[in-house]
Amino acid sequence: MAEKTKKPASTGARDIGLDVEAPKAACKDKYCPFHGQLPVRGMVLSGTVVSTKMQSTVIVKRQYMRYIPKFERYEKRTSSYLAHAPPCFQTKMGDKVSIMECRPLSKKVSYVLIENKH
Repeated sequence: MAEKTKKPASTGARDIGLDVEAPKAACKDKYCPFHGQLPVRGMVLSGTVVSTKMQSTVIVKRQYMRYIPKFERYEKRTSSYLAHAPPCFQTKMGDKVSIMECRPLSKKVSYVLIENKH
């Protein structure tokens, strides 16, 4: 059987090696993994955008469960990640997004948006 792969949009987006759909809009951001030259690596993380107040950077909150062996139960934990948001994604607060690790772009930003699930 042939596997379904998502084709990049006709906006001149390059293939980043993942099964994610390229954004419909085009941008000239050099740190965009689809329209710039930024390589991505590592794990794909999913979360919710909780702040868009910084210039081209969003705060993504991720919730996960951690097992406590002593009590044989799970606890709910959250992590916050600062991620670069290219303008072609048009991210708003509350959007479900996928982020991926890249080289450090600033002191605290080492992730970049790769998918906006709205």
